[in-house]
Amino acid sequence: MILVTGATGNVGRELVKLLLADGQDVAAVSRNPTHAAIPAGVGIVGGDPSHPETLASALKGVEAIFLIPRAVGAATADLLSLAANQNVKRVVAVSAVTVEYGGGYRRFAEEFKAVEDAAKASGLQWTFLRCAQFDTNALVWAPQIRASRIVRGAYGDAAVSPIHPRDIASVGARALVDPDYAGHAYALTGPQSLSQRDQVRLIGEAVGVDLSWQEITPEQVRQAMISQGVPEEIPDRMLGYLAECLRRPGPSTGVVQELLGRPALTFAEWATENTGAFQ
Repeated sequence: MILVTGATGNVGRELVKLLLADGQDVAAVSRNPTHAAIPAGVGIVGGDPSHPETLASALKGVEAIFLIPRAVGAATADLLSLAANQNVKRVVAVSAVTVEYGGGYRRFAEEFKAVEDAAKASGLQWTFLRCAQFDTNALVWAPQIRASRIVRGAYGDAAVSPIHPRDIASVGARALVDPDYAGHAYALTGPQSLSQRDQVRLIGEAVGVDLSWQEITPEQVRQAMISQGVPEEIPDRMLGYLAECLRRPGPSTGVVQELLGRPALTFAEWATENTGAFQ
């Protein structure tokens, strides 16, 4: 049995589908199990990973856990301690490339480092997926694109190598079942360094319209996101990292291709798959 936290998120949804297709026995954790859009054949576990005691009974018979830090919050150490007591063998945790390469506000990298340290201290076999910016972060532009075909943002020339959630899930699916992945921290990025302007252009090409970028101040971006109900840490995390990537592009690695034996999926492929969000 493989237990997936964050199962309804961008990576978790892809992971559940891949594990199911591979014939694995999967349990998806959801705080709202009656409303969770989980594929048939997947067990749904009602519980809150940030309160590990709600998952105590579900951990029996679990071989490996997929851990999304946002879903677990500050309770990582408690959850993994509980898992170890239930004889869980492995944990695969999503982390960030900033742990290895730096960039942005240090406190955010330290949060991911704390997750990694908790996994190492748990006694479980561990694998860390240190991810670059997700392709899906571009969905934040969707309302602007639908309304005006103009994206207003800060640090338009900041370059990163965004990664498709399916590639993260594909590596995670292998690490959850193959002990050879244990003890490794993988820096996972997309195949191409792209500025924010580049990403907007590629979305426009996928949708078939001309999109433009309008540079505004970081504070304007921050306030706009907060006014939409976004927690303050999200614009701080995003803008702090983009400011650094304006001076020095984010890392670009070939790890996805090395592990999967195929090229990493491109941002253009992701945009084509998700045209509906921008129309």
